[in-house]
Amino acid sequence: MDEGFAAGQAEWRARLGTLRQVVRQEVVARQLADQLPDLPPRRVLDVGCGQGTQALQLARRGHAVTGLDASAQLLDDFRAALAKEPVEVRDRVRLIRGDAERLVEAFGPASHDVVLCQGVLMYFPDPGPLLDAVGQVLAPGGFASLLVRNGDALAMRPGLLADWDAVEGAFEGRAYRNRIGVDARADRLADLTAALARRGMAVRQWYGVRVFTDHAASDAPPPDAETLDAILRHEDRAGRTDPYRRVAALLHLIAERPQEQSPHPAAEGADVQGSAGVRRTTRETKPNAPR
Repeated sequence: MDEGFAAGQAEWRARLGTLRQVVRQEVVARQLADQLPDLPPRRVLDVGCGQGTQALQLARRGHAVTGLDASAQLLDDFRAALAKEPVEVRDRVRLIRGDAERLVEAFGPASHDVVLCQGVLMYFPDPGPLLDAVGQVLAPGGFASLLVRNGDALAMRPGLLADWDAVEGAFEGRAYRNRIGVDARADRLADLTAALARRGMAVRQWYGVRVFTDHAASDAPPPDAETLDAILRHEDRAGRTDPYRRVAALLHLIAERPQEQSPHPAAEGADVQGSAGVRRTTRETKPNAPR
């Protein structure tokens, strides 16, 4: 990931098992399951894969996954988790240390059916070059999964925490200090949808992530299994339902490249606002064991 994230990496690793992180990872996994069936197997690139939570879930489901990250420590964490998996899962995963901005150079155009870029864009002051690269490595008929900080509801977290100085700035801006102590950037849904469209990717669905639990303490552990099941069930439903998903801490966009298109060249011009395309889904699943 970007150097900005590196400053908070130790804090990130320390909080992976907390309630907020369990909710994030499990809800995103359910949303991905709606969009990506187990068959046929797909070529998946996880940009900024970190410790590999989502990549491992997809490998277990039969997909061939390449994880890319700039952090040697997080890739070591991924390898440690991968070592505990059956050999058939291990054989589906390839890990590479490298920079997100050099995707095309590393993998070539139209090389992957699915590209995950989750929790990465917020660490890039200018997301344009990374969006260009994601669009170029995405094959026609494939889709990108982008998880970003919700700029349309940036004031919600500080407001619920009674941090009124931060609320005032959040109403107008996109910059914020996140829970791991790193300065980051939020995206507005309309702006990101328009930026993707200029790169030949159409948002076919979007979700909210962490509607009810974002204000929980950073070190709050998961509750008992029955309560956690209820939390995940309600977070999953809220993330698919208006108006709740619009005030979620995170937005999860699914943007597809039409079959007839070839990889899109780098987009030009400043980002402008657009409207998101939506395909509503209602599927609910029972929670998997959170990782």
